[in-house]
Amino acid sequence: MVSAKRPRISGPDPGPTVFVLFGATGDLAKRLVLPAFYRLAIEGLLPRRWLLVGNGRGDVAHEEFRAHVYDALTEFGPHPQQGRWESFAQRVLFAGGGFNTGDPGSLLDVLAKARTSLGGGQLVHYLAVPPVAFAGLTKALGEHGLAEGARVVFEKPFGTSRLDFRVLDRVVRSVLEEQQIYRIDHFLGKEATQDLHLLRFANGSFAAMWGRDHIESVQIDVPEKLGITDRAGFYDATGAVLDMLVTHLFQVAAEIAMEPPASLGAADLQAAREKVIKSFRPLDPDEVVLGQFAGYRDVPGVAARSTQDTFVAARLWIDNARWRGVPFYLRTGKRLAATKQRVSLIMREPAGPLAGQLPREANVLSFSLAGDGEIDLSLVAKKPGPALELDTAHASIPLSSLYRANPLPPYVRLIHDVLIGDRSLFTRPDGLAAAWRVADPLLTSPPPIAPYPPGSWGPARARQLIEPGRWLLGQ
Repeated sequence: MVSAKRPRISGPDPGPTVFVLFGATGDLAKRLVLPAFYRLAIEGLLPRRWLLVGNGRGDVAHEEFRAHVYDALTEFGPHPQQGRWESFAQRVLFAGGGFNTGDPGSLLDVLAKARTSLGGGQLVHYLAVPPVAFAGLTKALGEHGLAEGARVVFEKPFGTSRLDFRVLDRVVRSVLEEQQIYRIDHFLGKEATQDLHLLRFANGSFAAMWGRDHIESVQIDVPEKLGITDRAGFYDATGAVLDMLVTHLFQVAAEIAMEPPASLGAADLQAAREKVIKSFRPLDPDEVVLGQFAGYRDVPGVAARSTQDTFVAARLWIDNARWRGVPFYLRTGKRLAATKQRVSLIMREPAGPLAGQLPREANVLSFSLAGDGEIDLSLVAKKPGPALELDTAHASIPLSSLYRANPLPPYVRLIHDVLIGDRSLFTRPDGLAAAWRVADPLLTSPPPIAPYPPGSWGPARARQLIEPGRWLLGQ
């Protein structure tokens, strides 16, 4: 349920802003970007003067696009509210005819009128399009005079291979300055992801144990029950490795593993995150399991002989003093037995009189990244009674239960950060270059794809990958 309208953020108003949404009628915009923008509006977190201009190939009237936005909000929320919706819709426009270097369609005319009506304004371009379209759109922004001073949001994945990343990075930075570029990874905008570093840096007990001396292994586990029906074309060209591993899971691993930054300011936080990615060891294909759920090739939009992966489990090593020898196990996939987003730090068994008597994996600090986030702790305690009987006790802290908590969904948080110019939770090219280096052996020499039944936990070899331990979710 959406909270009551919150007070406007402190600090100066960002000023007149025109938000240009490329791919405005696509699936990503419908499911995530448009709902996030409406949430910002009803929360009072947009500039006082703003306009949203959708862009796409079709010749769509403003009213038709507003109806599309209304339907998207009705399906994915927040549900349009009478009074607020009418005020929001008046600021929503559409510029059809596509947009490329040769033909800007109607976008230039619509933007000229929009900026005149606002008395000028900051341009924020959001590229909710497949990564193959990033370079062409960026060049077109430069050619048509829409890049200077603008902020540009690029969806993930930023590139599709190590070489493709290099080419794309050169193109983008030939048009834009680095401070204009916002490479989004919405897992960094999750409330609990931010607590991965805040809990550690603000609490001495956790800071003291954060490393190889006390942590046996780390699991980053993001299974999904959902399939790819509405995203078949995109997914069959991308797969689990590019859609999740090189993007979300690597970034979460960096959040866990980074050294304490000098401050939590944007530059220091980004630098710490990107620095540790450079210590990630390139993936060994023998330590990676790829899978494809049975029936995947029957999904409309998927190639009849597709070899695309819908599941990946990997063992990642970090070659630095803090984490050397500690395996990070990463797992994600479609059509699995459950939908979860969980990070678990499994503690080493302490030496002493109870060594060898403790339940395996009983001391675990976990973070649920789903929803508003939750911190969970399991530890060994004596079961009350006359005998010395050990048991595992659990404690949970839902982040939404904190006093006056008003959590924001990740896309809402990150788009708001773009509007105010905060790049703390966005990726940098040096970190991405390192991430592609880590993934390169897997992409160039992938292991065989193993089938798995829908509703399972993936290929059996994923269980063998983690032995003698076990995945804490599901098995």
